[in-house]
Amino acid sequence: MLLFAAEAACSHTANTGAKQTSDGAQQFAELGDLQLRSGAAIHEFRLGYRTLGRLNAAKSNAILWPTWLGGKSENLLEFIGPDRVVDSGKYFVVLVDSIGDGVTTSPSNNKSQPLGKFPEFTIRDMVESEHRLATEVLHLTHLRAVMGLSMGGMQTFEWAVAYPDFIDLAIPMAGSPQSTSADKLLWTAEIDAIESDPAWNNGRPTGLLTSGIALAQEIDVMNLSSPTYRAEHTRPGEFAGYIGELRRNARADGGMAWDQIRQRQAIMAHDIPAEFGGTLDQAAQRVRAKMLVIVSPEDHMVNPLPAMKFADAANAPLVRLDSPCGHLSLRCISVGPTVTAFLADPSSVRSMTLQSPLGASYDQPANH
Repeated sequence: MLLFAAEAACSHTANTGAKQTSDGAQQFAELGDLQLRSGAAIHEFRLGYRTLGRLNAAKSNAILWPTWLGGKSENLLEFIGPDRVVDSGKYFVVLVDSIGDGVTTSPSNNKSQPLGKFPEFTIRDMVESEHRLATEVLHLTHLRAVMGLSMGGMQTFEWAVAYPDFIDLAIPMAGSPQSTSADKLLWTAEIDAIESDPAWNNGRPTGLLTSGIALAQEIDVMNLSSPTYRAEHTRPGEFAGYIGELRRNARADGGMAWDQIRQRQAIMAHDIPAEFGGTLDQAAQRVRAKMLVIVSPEDHMVNPLPAMKFADAANAPLVRLDSPCGHLSLRCISVGPTVTAFLADPSSVRSMTLQSPLGASYDQPANH
């Protein structure tokens, strides 16, 4: 999913000839068993990641960027490069495949714990796996920044609270430190829709899931933007074609369905205040990194109120995206220049409201 309106569409690759420079190729970190906060473990755990740019001599320019719900590190490549969100000529960028995305160990690809045997995991477990990557594999003792979109933004909040001395900057975008009841209702409805498919077979799918996946996708797309946006961009006479195409493209095998369910369960369980035994205000006091929080007040998918309250408690600049594009407002309003400025000089960015340019448009993707 493209979330930066003004960014270029092709992916950048760093120079490949220099030592410590990488081109964004898919890599894997073999981490053995990953112990989860529940007490369970993911066996034979391997974490997918990509790196771009060069780590400087002081090891002070590393930026970690985890994926959104259903996203893969490959989707993040287009945001990296000169004149984009993060310049790999200046930073050593680590793009991470979050647990359950089908690249990193997931219900769809773990032979010893397939499908429903794969244990439930949390946003904090994602962060723990990323911390192990940073420290055990990349041998980093510090990160210049962690940033992410949607579920990646949730991980960014988690990083800032769980490892306050490990990062200088945190940039959560369209994310949240806590799933609200409204968020949980959405994800519950989508999971229920998936499990309503005739091929679901109580979690042991007998074939390709279609109708349940289509229903989950309809719920998903309905919440990605706002009612105003959908009414303005799909005329009543166009609706039959619009919904028909969505349904035709909705397909998932059993592994993909379980990946979707487990990542949604992780989001539903996301509750940083409860995790640390306090309130949002108290959790925000743990943060030592400088934060830039970006939200859309029209977000119907990730309720923006907890992020807004967290920003206030952490005395962090808050960027509001004034757009009917809702959760996908970062697709309609370019925040790339703001993020770039914050990475270079955090004191240069203040709270602000950015508005959609006239005629802003996008095609809604399947994942976010």
